Amino acid sequence: MVRLVLFDIDGTLLHTGGAGVRAFGRAFASEFGLHHGTEWMRFAGRTDSGLVREFLTLHGVDATPENFRRFFESYVFWLDHHLHELPGSPCRGAREWLVEITTLPEPPLLGLLTGNIRLGAQIKLRHYNLWEPFATGGFGDDHEDRNEIARVAKARASRRLRRELRGEEILVIGDTPLDIACGRAIGARCLAVATGGATLVELQAHHPDWAVQDLTHLPVADVLR
Repeated sequence: MVRLVLFDIDGTLLHTGGAGVRAFGRAFASEFGLHHGTEWMRFAGRTDSGLVREFLTLHGVDATPENFRRFFESYVFWLDHHLHELPGSPCRGAREWLVEITTLPEPPLLGLLTGNIRLGAQIKLRHYNLWEPFATGGFGDDHEDRNEIARVAKARASRRLRRELRGEEILVIGDTPLDIACGRAIGARCLAVATGGATLVELQAHHPDWAVQDLTHLPVADVLR
């Protein structure tokens, strides 16, 4: 039986209308005077901290803790700003899935497994009234590697539940092959949804336990038992 469900955010729970990517660009421009480069970067399935390191290195700027701090302080300001001006929405079926899970007689623990820094994740999810169900997780400021973030999320949930979770007790839900890979890194079951970074055929090629067009195509009970 599944005791922990870990959700990716962008492309799995919600679409921000490009607010995150635009906030990255504005933060690099306002803090470092760097106006070009984000248009060539691949954001899907990546970590915020890894993307910042890549961009700074590309432009010959030292990826120091101070420069990361400067970037993220600016980024969260611009993220909140752009969320209010760009059209975005929860992914199809995501809100209904969360309601169905949380109203089960014995619901599993809900967590996040995301490349977003924690504050960025909170800003995005609060904007769409999706933050409250999540009690734990792993985030982009825990590590630059998604597989390591998965291990952090598993360890935090195990401490919260006061026992070591087995891989088969964990379900990871995401929209890219990288989400499937980080789920496999902790031995979890994987549900891939084609609502974001990859097509259904692309996801199926990476052999998740389930692959669906969106969360309306799979009842909660079918994956939690």
